[in-house]
Amino acid sequence: MGYRRTEPEKLSGNTFRMIGSDWMLVTAEADGKVNTMTASWGGLGVLWGRPVAYIFIRPQRYTYEFTEASDRLTLTFFGGREREALKLCGTLSGRDCDKIAKAGLVPVSFGDGFTSFEGAEAVLCCKKIYTDLIKPECMLDKSIDANYAKGDYHRMYVVEITDVYTK
Repeated sequence: MGYRRTEPEKLSGNTFRMIGSDWMLVTAEADGKVNTMTASWGGLGVLWGRPVAYIFIRPQRYTYEFTEASDRLTLTFFGGREREALKLCGTLSGRDCDKIAKAGLVPVSFGDGFTSFEGAEAVLCCKKIYTDLIKPECMLDKSIDANYAKGDYHRMYVVEITDVYTK
């Protein structure tokens, strides 16, 4: 595979670029199947004395079902490469087709319940530790609610980063 395990603190790169511009894949497994989606909202940091990531998934996304059913997921970063594959994984639904195959992604196991993809620059193996639904009444800046014209508020997941693998 060509990956080496490293500490979360040694992960290099600008997280604003990694998530917001380059995008990431959120991947979870359930009932022997794998689903992934492209995400550009989230962050990395420290919470409760642990290295964490936080991600957001709308309940109508197919990946939501997988994320709810599993206590594990991966965050995969390609460093700005694989843009077309990421676009496909952000627009196609795994309910309707095998979007992983259509995107030309090759799954790689990083242990029980942790699937990522060949060619990734970094893979974060994560365990869910907290979740909550975004609530409009908690928005101090009411203009944020414009992101939810359909009332389809994201679920936020705080996940502990248990392992980091880099090329």
